[in-house]
Amino acid sequence: MRAGRELSNQETRAERELHEEQEFVDRLHERVDHLRGATAEELAEALGPVGNAAQARLERDVRVTERSGLLAALNAVGSSLCFGRIDLAESEGGGHHHIGRLGVRADDPELTPLLVDWRAPVARPFYLATGHTPMGLRRRRHLTTGGADGREVTALHDEHLDLADRERTGHEDHSGDDVLLSALGAARTGRMGDIVRTIQAEQDRIIRAPHRGVLVVEGGPGTGKTAVALHRAAYLLYEHRELLARRAVLIVGPNPAFLGYIGEVLPALGETGVLLATQGELFPGVHATAAESDHAAQVKGRAAMADVLARALADRQRLPEPVIDIEHDGAVVELDEALVAPVREKTRALGLPHNAAREHFEGHLLNVLTEQVADRLGADPFGGPNLLDASDITQIRDDLGDNPEVWSAMDELWPVLTPQGFLADYLTEPGHLSEEDAAAIRRAPRRAQEWTPADVPLLDEAAELLGEDDRGRLAAEEADRLERIAYAQGVLDASYASRTYEFEDKEELDGDASEVLAAHDIVDAERMAERHEEADHRTAAERAAADRTWAFGHIIVDEAQELSPMAWRLLMRRCPTRSLTLVGDPAQTAREAGAGSWDEILAPYVDDRWEHTRLGVNYRTPAEIMEVAAAVPRVAHPDFHPPESVRSTGVRPWARAAADLPAALTGAVAAELPEEGRLAVIAPRELHGALAPALREWLPDVRAGEGPDLTRQVVLLDPRGAKGLEFDVVLVVEPGRYEASDLYVALTRATQRLGVLHSEPLPAALEGALG
Repeated sequence: MRAGRELSNQETRAERELHEEQEFVDRLHERVDHLRGATAEELAEALGPVGNAAQARLERDVRVTERSGLLAALNAVGSSLCFGRIDLAESEGGGHHHIGRLGVRADDPELTPLLVDWRAPVARPFYLATGHTPMGLRRRRHLTTGGADGREVTALHDEHLDLADRERTGHEDHSGDDVLLSALGAARTGRMGDIVRTIQAEQDRIIRAPHRGVLVVEGGPGTGKTAVALHRAAYLLYEHRELLARRAVLIVGPNPAFLGYIGEVLPALGETGVLLATQGELFPGVHATAAESDHAAQVKGRAAMADVLARALADRQRLPEPVIDIEHDGAVVELDEALVAPVREKTRALGLPHNAAREHFEGHLLNVLTEQVADRLGADPFGGPNLLDASDITQIRDDLGDNPEVWSAMDELWPVLTPQGFLADYLTEPGHLSEEDAAAIRRAPRRAQEWTPADVPLLDEAAELLGEDDRGRLAAEEADRLERIAYAQGVLDASYASRTYEFEDKEELDGDASEVLAAHDIVDAERMAERHEEADHRTAAERAAADRTWAFGHIIVDEAQELSPMAWRLLMRRCPTRSLTLVGDPAQTAREAGAGSWDEILAPYVDDRWEHTRLGVNYRTPAEIMEVAAAVPRVAHPDFHPPESVRSTGVRPWARAAADLPAALTGAVAAELPEEGRLAVIAPRELHGALAPALREWLPDVRAGEGPDLTRQVVLLDPRGAKGLEFDVVLVVEPGRYEASDLYVALTRATQRLGVLHSEPLPAALEGALG
């Protein structure tokens, strides 16, 4: 008991309620600590030696996977393990349930539930019950915990849902909004927090939507669509654990800073088996971070690029120009277009990927060459039939197969290609495009493999077109297997050679000494080699990250409106079941490469078989800031209606002209810097070189760049790098240089205060809104 003393009769009901909840939380954490230690011991035991049988190894691997996942979840869940309680009405049998981040059971024969997972059906009334529809509840309680270890109960907030219930606890929240407003007004830390304590009804319906097909979640700034998507991932993993733990869930975000920002949400909810990636990280072995023009990204993102790459690949399946001479057996064999063209067409007709078809091209071409040589060597000078028999023909073919010049011709006519090599060659000499588009994507050879995010879908498309000539890989695997067997046989031979039945005291033996079994008596070399194959203990997410052909159980895409048609081709390959949650806001589309409307995005893959829902409440952006921001999209769309803000700060955004932007910015940061929380300066990329040094001169730990440390008090970003993020205070610099969608994003990142600095004229929309 943290209070360290007994409660007296004089202490109030409120103090007693707080004391009882603290006792429960202490008992709960004690149980979790015990589970954590026991799970660690079980994992260590599971990683130990196993028996010979394949079944034993399989059971070991399953146990390791299960214990590893549970231990990771227990280690990740820290503070606020328990955040709620629901008291049932007498008509429902009375009693109560505590609600938390994961389910915990007591160590008793009945395994009594101590804590109900927030995703369990019994917990749903915690999020949906109202006084009008109490859903069998008498009271809903929010627990707030804090302290050095996050285990101290610091506040209770009670909502009475049974209006006839006169009992009071001294912790009543009469509006029911205290916990939500407190969370919304809290200082930001540079990391997104979960909303599990404050999920609202409209959010809960989306989080628990049935796991089928494609769900589109549209919402303006501050509606919590990203948080909803993350909690939906956690919910789906809970509801469909067996499937999704095996196939993994992929979450695609707009930039590395965003992924860092959301990275702690799912672990805090007890889920660690999710792969988070940007578009630039979706091709194994490639981390695409290079920059390029919007025009280049737009060209690469077009759906037509799939056909362009296919035609470029067809160009690599060449015909001789005009003749390839091959010296063989003292003579010259000629390959010309007339001979090779039928071979190429016959190979193409198989419909196989390029590299997989190479084996067939080799066979057809060797047949043609063999026939040519046989006609020369076996010709009857008197005009009769060919004098060579079948064995002679086979020998000629084998000899041709040993001729390096034949394989040099094969490589010239039908080369084995890698996705990276093929695309790099294409980008240095792009074809099948207009001159303008080709010029936009053309690269110097030395920069050909400086990959950009827009290249990744093209690499994936190239990989699909090329396939794999896996003969070499299979041969290497077989050679490795035979090597392991040979080594195992050596071990068994040594065991057999060292056998002995001479014992110092044969009377100690139970029976004939010849009945003692050695390794060579119970296992052969092949089985022994199998025992020592290295087990793969990676999680499904880790294996998926390394496997381009992995099929995910579910994919969640944030800022989905930004992805190009080619990016959607990549993602749809990764999810053949078409189980996706797409989150976005068309009003925030920043890139020309974006695929457009949801219909345009989804029609090629699921036709009209998708659901659409919209979040309409702005939890983040105060009404004063939203009023200013909404003026920007209204220029092009006069009927634009932003999401309705739930709160107001009473602080109007301001705009200030400045001749010396770096000096003015430094002064504004000094004036606006919150005592707690985070401040973001959002400025065009071309101004960062002048602004960053000025800021660092005043505040050395200011962070800027592609992957800024968002936990720092001040960060410098460009508009697109700020997508999906939020800060207590935002200073927008030189807004006249932004695209409308970028400006709308920049203006809606603040949770408390917004300022605008400019040396150039303000956009007309802001001039009016801030005037």
